[in-house]
Amino acid sequence: MTASPPEIVAGLLLVFGLPGYALTKATFPEWRVRGPDALLRVVEIGTLSLVLSVGVTILVGFVLGNLPGGLFQAGWSDPLLEAVLAAIAAVALVVAVLRGAFAQTPPVGPASEPSPGEEDPMTLVRTLEATDREIRRLRHQLRTLPSGDPARTSLEAQLEQAQRRSQDLRAGREAQYAQ
Repeated sequence: MTASPPEIVAGLLLVFGLPGYALTKATFPEWRVRGPDALLRVVEIGTLSLVLSVGVTILVGFVLGNLPGGLFQAGWSDPLLEAVLAAIAAVALVVAVLRGAFAQTPPVGPASEPSPGEEDPMTLVRTLEATDREIRRLRHQLRTLPSGDPARTSLEAQLEQAQRRSQDLRAGREAQYAQ
């Protein structure tokens, strides 16, 4: 028994696209294919749709294949797999619509807390390098300054502050990674 072209197209869409697309839009309703990240978003949505569709198809096929009584026969003559996949896609599309996936203005995405080291590591590196340069400069000034000079106590206080600032930056960064 051969399938007609519309049946082939519908089957391919149900196996490789529609359920995954619906699940993607239901899961990430804030994703839009606009702006500077449009191409990246198309790739993300397309890839996730394909992977989810194939995964859902495999899971549904496994569950249907293990039903008692042999209710499911894997073949073109048994539309049960397509019906279940279409139902999953329909439910996911309804959820996506309810969550605002197709609204004119996208819903607000979840607030993400930056993980340790994500904020801008170069800023910390530059700050530590500047602090280390200041420490070296102050140490040099202290070495070259006569021992009885009244400016010595001020330089020692500045050196102590710079060393404390450097230690605090390093300790703060290590504490972020320890969490």
